[in-house]
Amino acid sequence: MSKIWFLENVNLFKILCPHKFLAYKDCHNFNLYTKSDYIYFEEDASTKVYLIEKGKVKLGYYTEDGSEIVKAILCKGELFGEKAIFGEEKRNEFAQSIDNNTSICPIGVNTLHELMRDNHTFTLKIYKFISFRIQKLERRIQLLLFKDAKTRLLDFLDELCDEYGVGCDETGGMKIEHPYTQKDISNLIGTSRPTLNLLLNELKEEGVIDFNRKEIFLLHKSA
Repeated sequence: MSKIWFLENVNLFKILCPHKFLAYKDCHNFNLYTKSDYIYFEEDASTKVYLIEKGKVKLGYYTEDGSEIVKAILCKGELFGEKAIFGEEKRNEFAQSIDNNTSICPIGVNTLHELMRDNHTFTLKIYKFISFRIQKLERRIQLLLFKDAKTRLLDFLDELCDEYGVGCDETGGMKIEHPYTQKDISNLIGTSRPTLNLLLNELKEEGVIDFNRKEIFLLHKSA
């Protein structure tokens, strides 16, 4: 999957937020959330899309037995609630802040449609972002259904390397500076934190990775 455009334009907030446009600046506000606050719930009316100015947001849903399924964890500059653009009437997921200082730029669907109509470059960036999101989600679902936890972790580390790799360390491996906690990662690959810790240590012993509390070094990238 080519992600060059994604790396260049990941911070959609810089170009899409209405406060950048004179016609909308005076009537536009940001919403602030603390940890565990919900931005919206399943079945809420789908009338807005959202851009993250700062903080992190978890998207997911609950199964019939009450189990939480995490679909994505999004960071600064990313877009969510985008299905409203295509006519979704009610949400089929929840969105929840997982930082104590999350700032969200809400955009009414009608406003976004106006901006998209008047700016083709703007529209293209949104569609590319949504396409990339769908590809990532489909890949994650396939892994959850058909692969074991270790394979899911390795695939996720490769994904982190592609998106957040910043250069080689002294051993020749790729240094990954990413925004996720271990709890985030365990949620995204569908396992528990104790299992994640066991797998990380196992990969470290095998010489595949090294890590500390803030960084991961991917010593041998999967093919």
